[in-house]
Amino acid sequence: MIAAPEIPSEFTYTHDTDTRFSSDTDFSEDLDGRSANPTKGKGGKKGKKAAGEKGKGGKGAGRINGHHQENGMENMMLFEVVKLGRSAMQSVVDDWIESYKHDRDVALLDLINFFIQCSGCKGVVSGEMFRNMQNSEIIRRMTEEFDEDSGDYPLTIAGPQWKKFKSSFCEFISVLVRQCQYSIIYDEYMMDTVISLLTGLSDSQVRAFRHTSTLAAMKLMTALVNVALNLSINMDNTQRQYEAERNKMVAKRANDRLELLLQKRKELQENQDEIENMMNAIFKGVFVHRYRDSIAEIRAICIEEIGVWMKLYSDAFLNDSYLKYVGWTMHDKQGEVRLKCLTALQGLYYNRELNARLELFTSRFKDRIVSMTLDKEYDVAVQAIKLLTLVLNSTDEVLTPEDCESVYHLVYSAHRPVAIAAGEFLFKKLFSQREPEEEGAPKRRGRQGPNANLIKTTVFFFLESELHEHAAYLVDSLWECGAELLKDWECMISLLLDDPLPGEEALTDRQETALIEIMLCTVRQAAECHPPVGRGTGKRVMTAKEKKTQLDDRTRMTELFAVALPPLLAKYAVDAEKVTNLLQLPQFFDLEIYTTGRLEKHLESLLRQIREIVEKHTDTEVLEACSKTYHALCNEEFTIFNRVDIARSQLLDELVDKFNRLLEDFLQEGEDADEDDAYQVLSTLKRITAFHNAHDLSGWDLFTSNFKLLNTGIENGDMPEQIVIHSLQCTHYVILWHLAKSSEGSSRKYYNDYGDIIKETMSKTRQIDKIQCAKTLILSLQQLFNEMLSELGHGFDRSSSAFCGIKELARRFSLTFGLDQVKTRDAIAMLHKDGIEFAFKDPSPQGEGGPPLNLAFLDILSEFSSKLMRQDKRTVHMYLERFMTFQMALQREDCWLPLISYRNSLQAGGDDDTMSVMSGYSSRGSSIRSKKTKPPADSSSSEVWQQSMQTPVMLPSPHLTSTAMRDPKRGRDDSFMGVYPLPHDQQQPHQHPQHHQQTPQHHQTPMDYKYACLTAEFLMCNDAVSSHRRGTGLMEEDEEPIVEDVMMSSEGRMDDLNEGMDFDTMDIDLPPSKNRRERSELKPDYFDPASIMDESVRTFTMPHKLLQVPELH
Repeated sequence: MIAAPEIPSEFTYTHDTDTRFSSDTDFSEDLDGRSANPTKGKGGKKGKKAAGEKGKGGKGAGRINGHHQENGMENMMLFEVVKLGRSAMQSVVDDWIESYKHDRDVALLDLINFFIQCSGCKGVVSGEMFRNMQNSEIIRRMTEEFDEDSGDYPLTIAGPQWKKFKSSFCEFISVLVRQCQYSIIYDEYMMDTVISLLTGLSDSQVRAFRHTSTLAAMKLMTALVNVALNLSINMDNTQRQYEAERNKMVAKRANDRLELLLQKRKELQENQDEIENMMNAIFKGVFVHRYRDSIAEIRAICIEEIGVWMKLYSDAFLNDSYLKYVGWTMHDKQGEVRLKCLTALQGLYYNRELNARLELFTSRFKDRIVSMTLDKEYDVAVQAIKLLTLVLNSTDEVLTPEDCESVYHLVYSAHRPVAIAAGEFLFKKLFSQREPEEEGAPKRRGRQGPNANLIKTTVFFFLESELHEHAAYLVDSLWECGAELLKDWECMISLLLDDPLPGEEALTDRQETALIEIMLCTVRQAAECHPPVGRGTGKRVMTAKEKKTQLDDRTRMTELFAVALPPLLAKYAVDAEKVTNLLQLPQFFDLEIYTTGRLEKHLESLLRQIREIVEKHTDTEVLEACSKTYHALCNEEFTIFNRVDIARSQLLDELVDKFNRLLEDFLQEGEDADEDDAYQVLSTLKRITAFHNAHDLSGWDLFTSNFKLLNTGIENGDMPEQIVIHSLQCTHYVILWHLAKSSEGSSRKYYNDYGDIIKETMSKTRQIDKIQCAKTLILSLQQLFNEMLSELGHGFDRSSSAFCGIKELARRFSLTFGLDQVKTRDAIAMLHKDGIEFAFKDPSPQGEGGPPLNLAFLDILSEFSSKLMRQDKRTVHMYLERFMTFQMALQREDCWLPLISYRNSLQAGGDDDTMSVMSGYSSRGSSIRSKKTKPPADSSSSEVWQQSMQTPVMLPSPHLTSTAMRDPKRGRDDSFMGVYPLPHDQQQPHQHPQHHQQTPQHHQTPMDYKYACLTAEFLMCNDAVSSHRRGTGLMEEDEEPIVEDVMMSSEGRMDDLNEGMDFDTMDIDLPPSKNRRERSELKPDYFDPASIMDESVRTFTMPHKLLQVPELH
């Protein structure tokens, strides 16, 4: 059994207390917050000064509540300086040290408040609290003052302001210890107070306190490890100097220097003892409890830092007493924590000097690491494979063949990072040992080269894996680590063409087939520079270096295979599988090389070989490969086109003439035709059909011959089935080529004839009347939308081609308005108005509570939002809200996404008071609360309102002079409900009676409708909303639902964690935690951000009086 963690023997203590890092004991701090931390044999010392004890500067003079006071000017606190991150951390720490030297109580109080505020707590520890209260009382007071409305805290808040806060926070702690390592950390005051505070906070029920203090304590421990390492090095140097001086002759020995070195070593030993005490306190008080915290982020922090300790100071920490924590945590349920375990171990296995200390750990946890290569989290699997690769580098004896085979098959994984990592493991295992080359000897090439046996090994592995259709995946997995080997095409060609050396075993037919397939995959990978199908992560822009490599590889492969391909085809001409793969190589050639490299004779040889293959084979795959090769070579951009085109035409002339002659004889013989005649017709027809797939053979009039054949078959009914099938296929290609040429010509003709006319017509229409032009565009989109609904129904898929086509048309329409928003302002506003009315015109076919029938049209309308001016977006947003009900704003189902996206498009770049989700109803963060807008009640406003009702809206006329509008308890006037009013039980009892009698009014819009009228209506609606906001302001901060999130108890937490841990795989016993108080006694954690859940929106029944609407992100 592995003993509890223990400082090595060189860590000695001058006090009598047990100094082992045991996991079953807690940091020696009493519940009252006083620290009983053992020190350098000077008796117990308190973690903070006793009440009434004064520092050098007296009673916190010069500072109020932690703020410096200089000449009446208030400097920023440490938290603000670190948060801004503008100052160099070195200068920040130096300023604090100067303050500490002047008055250590005041400076320490600032440091305490720094940790409190970094946790997100708004409370401040005052000087009186610091002097008169224990740590536990201070933490309890800060917990009570914690901002309950704040779900996040600095370590978890997103946004640019907090992006670098964590790194700045950690850097501050590291620099603080580094700058204080020669004096202040040994004053038995500063470090004791900080460690005591962080230990207490790390045991808090508040997640923010626990998370922040654990991170601080772990970074503090890392900084102390660096100090301890420096002390250890200095002690070793001093000891060597002492021994060297003592071994000198008596006459030459300097006794004064010996005395000085002895005194220096004693001081270093005392300092090291003090650092050991601090590390013991942090390890036992924080790490031992928090590495199994209920929060994954906290567990991950602990494991990450212990890996750093073991790597930095391996003499003290790299032993099984500490490694066991990493081994146990590899069974953690959260992938984030398992990932930290693997990365921590990678840093250890990377250093081969540490391998001897890792033998016991490797033997006990190797099986777990191997099983993690199949982890459900791909990132964890990748790191597990990389860790096994490092283990493989250290020793070949640890991993069994079964362990290696479990990694080998991952080279065929569809997830590329996993496959790449497995490929590196495979390359290290199988290909790391190559034959050494003799110095001065000429470089061997071909099958005599150093890569010959490695290429054979690749072939053997590919055949043994029995996944012969996945050579491209194997090549892609090995490409990053073995590209040099895989691009040794000269060696591959030599293995295929040259005779084996004396004593060398020749490749079998099966091995040659596999080698040709692998060779083709390497050529494709080098030419295309992207992974095979199923592994791609989208198009990636290549760097200049990658483009140059690609160009060089294509040039080299063309030069090699232009010469080698004809003899390869000649050797394997009768093997259909080999020939099919070999014929694909020219598709990746740089055809210009045939001319610039003077390789025309090799081109002629290649064309002859292809012709012979066409004459020998009737296999469809071989014939199609020949057809594609001709198609690749017949490129008009290159000078070889004429040469290849002549050869192709000659071949096709012979095939067509032969087919016509055989067909005529076959049809004349009729029933007397034998099987040999039918086979000749069929084989020739196969060749022609294969070429017609990739080449236009309209000039050979194949339709007449095939029609005669099929017609005879219909009349006689005795035509062989295969001949009919291939004749139909050939006729099919004839028709497709004809249609392709016809459609290409007609589309070009129609575009030339009518495209410019339509563009000019739209331009003239827009010049004559921009508003009418906008109405025409939106009407055309509405008609297309209605036609789509009639075809697909109201439950259509918004990703369908029909809907995407309409949206693309809307995008093109929006581009016709140009960049001058002032000129098109009226037209764009009218377009949005008509679009909103159309979207809400028809009720939901699903009944009350469902989305309007045309709601998806808002997704199309959002294409025009970018054409709105900033101030007009606010106006249109107000107009949209008139059609919305209270429930609509809370909907988050997919069918409501068009409404959400349209509102977001209107809010982007709008004014601040339109940025809330429920403009006018969301109170949080809205600056509109403070505006003193009075609802218009004069006659002129009423006249404008009545005039604006000429617009075809589905809203009843609101009565602006109604006292119900000013009723602070009123939830919402019916005039804001559109065609979707609130249920009867949620309507206000004080509503004007006539509101229930009104029905939606439909009006025809006059053709000369002015934008000012629309704006007036929008502004009147805005005034009504503003008055409504004022009435709801008193209810905003009340009754926010809170969901309780109680921390797991120690017993429950361990039971839950142990479900993901297989402790049966090791003989290691981890004693249970002895916390200072049972978790069952803790109060609910109201400050955990996980407790502020969407359930408060989904399941909380909003009473009529509560007008606060949760903000949605």
